[in-house]
Amino acid sequence: MEKSWKEAIKKVLAESATPLHYKEVSELILSRGYYQTDGATPAATVNAQISSSIKHDGEKSPFVRVGKGTFALREVTTTVSPIAKGKPKALPAALDDDLSDSIIHSFGMYWQRNLVVWRNDPKMYGKQQALSKAVDFGKQKGLYILYDHHTVVYVGRTIDRPLGKRLYEHTIDRLGSRWNRFSWFGLLDVTQEGNLRETTLNASLAALVSTLEALLIEALEPPQNRKRGDDFSAVEYIQDIDPELREKEIQNTLRALEQKMRGGA
Repeated sequence: MEKSWKEAIKKVLAESATPLHYKEVSELILSRGYYQTDGATPAATVNAQISSSIKHDGEKSPFVRVGKGTFALREVTTTVSPIAKGKPKALPAALDDDLSDSIIHSFGMYWQRNLVVWRNDPKMYGKQQALSKAVDFGKQKGLYILYDHHTVVYVGRTIDRPLGKRLYEHTIDRLGSRWNRFSWFGLLDVTQEGNLRETTLNASLAALVSTLEALLIEALEPPQNRKRGDDFSAVEYIQDIDPELREKEIQNTLRALEQKMRGGA
């Protein structure tokens, strides 16, 4: 296991035949056991480590940015699985910060209604990656979409009330029986400790329009758009089952096994 994020990043990039997005780098670091962390935002940490190195070390940095959020080693010295020799062409410094104009900081797509314990102040858990710490997005603010499977049935915003409470209200109002999935797009940032925090909004008009376009493409998946909208740099979180529901599943399984054993005695 490597002693630091930086060394783990270098190891993953050295083993790759092509440049990698920082999200891929963080996934490979954790899945290969190159570094262990209890943090909730490993991808953001990797991006910050690389960007900081490029910004402060300049030509001495071992990393070079070759695309938006995509990096390679400046010089490859390993023979494990080398990429093309030489120095990859770097992007202009103006493109260094992949998250600088973000309006939407995090989002979740097609989360399942039945994986949440619905109450007046529900907890809604998601993970940046399978091995990272779960974050409770019940207090998130922003936009949301309700689906009947993959059919959109309602679009809403939640600013005055947190996301979890707003969605709970939709379990007992006229929409209660009409949706089983939901997506959300959050304005609050996630800290390394897994808490939500407000950030200063300083995006330009162009960034705002790009974000709205990207959000619509991400949410509606129009067939003629071949990729996500430009500048959609928010981090997607994968839904995690509420621990209360997981505990109930375990108890139900144990009871079923116990009944089976009694029946076979």
